[in-house]
Amino acid sequence: MKSHPAPARHAAARHSPGESQLAAVEGAFRRGDFAATERLAAALVRSHPHHPFGWKALAAAMHGLGKVAESLAPAAKAAQLRPADANAHNNLGNILRDLGRMEASEASCRRALALRPDFAEAHTNLGNVLRDTGRLEQAEASYRRALAIAPRDAFAHSNLGSVLRDTGRIALAEEHLRHALALKPDFADAHNNLALVLQLRGLKHDAEACYRRAIELDPEHLAGYSSLLFSLNYSACGASDEPRALAGRFGAVASARAGTPYRTWETDEAPARLRVGLVSGDLRSHPVGHFLEAVLRSVDPRRLELLAYSAAPPTSDDALTARIRPRFDRWTPLHDQTDAQVAERIRRDGVHVLLDLSGHTKGNRLPVFARRPAPVQATWLGYFATTGMAQMDYVIGDPHVTPAHEEHHFGERVWRLPESYLCFTPPDVALDVSELPARAAGHVTFGSFNNLAKLGVDVVAVWAAILHRVPRSRLFLKCKQLGDDAVRRQTLALFAEGGIAPERLVLEGPSPREALLAAYRRVDIALDPFPYPGGTTSVEALWMGVPVLTRRGDRFLSHVGESIACNAGLADWIAADDVEYVAKATAFSGNLEALASLRCGLRARTLASPLFDATRFARHLEHALWSMWQRRRDNHPQEPATSPLP
Repeated sequence: MKSHPAPARHAAARHSPGESQLAAVEGAFRRGDFAATERLAAALVRSHPHHPFGWKALAAAMHGLGKVAESLAPAAKAAQLRPADANAHNNLGNILRDLGRMEASEASCRRALALRPDFAEAHTNLGNVLRDTGRLEQAEASYRRALAIAPRDAFAHSNLGSVLRDTGRIALAEEHLRHALALKPDFADAHNNLALVLQLRGLKHDAEACYRRAIELDPEHLAGYSSLLFSLNYSACGASDEPRALAGRFGAVASARAGTPYRTWETDEAPARLRVGLVSGDLRSHPVGHFLEAVLRSVDPRRLELLAYSAAPPTSDDALTARIRPRFDRWTPLHDQTDAQVAERIRRDGVHVLLDLSGHTKGNRLPVFARRPAPVQATWLGYFATTGMAQMDYVIGDPHVTPAHEEHHFGERVWRLPESYLCFTPPDVALDVSELPARAAGHVTFGSFNNLAKLGVDVVAVWAAILHRVPRSRLFLKCKQLGDDAVRRQTLALFAEGGIAPERLVLEGPSPREALLAAYRRVDIALDPFPYPGGTTSVEALWMGVPVLTRRGDRFLSHVGESIACNAGLADWIAADDVEYVAKATAFSGNLEALASLRCGLRARTLASPLFDATRFARHLEHALWSMWQRRRDNHPQEPATSPLP
């Protein structure tokens, strides 16, 4: 996030233009008339090519008009003509960052600060580069230096708030974001960032209002659309027509920016191996990575050639990244490339089927798909609703998450895998399933390790009813947000409204993965939130021998718990509504012998199910991808999009 500062003028320059000519350019820019500024600045650089102001103004106008790539040359020229001008280097750094050239952008920002150490805007822009490349502590330091110089800098407050959110300091993040909005009420990015914080706190209605305000202020705010679409999944309106309409607006903006999509590709029409590209910012220790790893190990390399397009900065790579990287025939980082560059790269790579593994989640590269760099494009695994992209051919689901009567929720055609649309990788940790903890504790412990944002007032009310119905029972909540004292107090207060005393709750913050899994040894029954159920948390609970009580849903996302339960052979753990949810929790917790017996065999049972059978799943996926390609070649798009068992 950054402003468009007016290009600074300098009195002394060889062959200087007249004052009226300079004033005309500057006036047009300050009015926000970038088209007039571009026209006047272009005339200025023609008449006075050695005067830096014309080049700076031309670059700023082009940048303001969205002509980012075209703005680079005049910005570089301005910095070349006046190498001691900190403003010129800062502007150049902004443009380089927008073009994904992070190393060069950082160098320009640091050059600006070497020339002018008290340049608050350059500290903020350096912080943006550091944050984009995953160096959050250094980014925070840069934003704080900016605020020490300019305490009323709304951009620095907003960006600092984002870093504080990313590092788990939720209350402090909210404080800075509200300060940014007090300084600049029409700041769309700050409204969007505040909404992300409110969502983490479980204040979904307040978050939605902020997201809507961001889009109202900036109708082309793609990140705002993605954030709002994601947030709607936490509420009942996620099953309405609104998400598809909003997604369509996102797709229309992305398509308009992309221009005419590709109509020809450098693909082999009759390949021996289908070339499949995976675009994701989550090829790491993340739910996407955990659901992908075993599948990659099981894919037949004689049938598929896999190309990874990683949208995350290299600093996010971890042990899981190192394990899966060799499973790809090619690995291409995207963090330093524009959407146009990424699309052209994918097209040149000759990809047959391009898979989006992000949807409207953080760091997505959906605008790349608007350019249609591959003949067949589908979204899978990382999201659970329509993308709104007219160029996205398919959404991959299964019979449980994408029933035929709900196909109207999608702009894409639904392609159903025959059993489960996901397959989990068994955790590589030496943790046995424990005895039923209720026997030693003398009471039943319900648990949920889901994101706190999923715990709306409806969920809290139902879970409180369960605690009232099951004497002496406890509820164990564990997640990142509960590492924040203010969030813990808020959570205790929320349950207190339902009559639940603090001693009935166990609240814990985040832990490394092995410790997180070990915490299931203290849980007898896992409770799935709704309408946004668990995915990774549910399968991990099953692997640790803990059954998960889920509730029937009304759209892809809210059916995920049903898909997991059915594929694990636990259909009786699906409740039809709130009343049955409470009744089932009460009944299951009242039969400790049955619960202990189920726990004892649940890991083996789950490992033998479609949820963990990566070899079987890989065959289904290979068959689906080849069938998509064949349908495209045969030009039969209206055939049923369902994969039979191979």
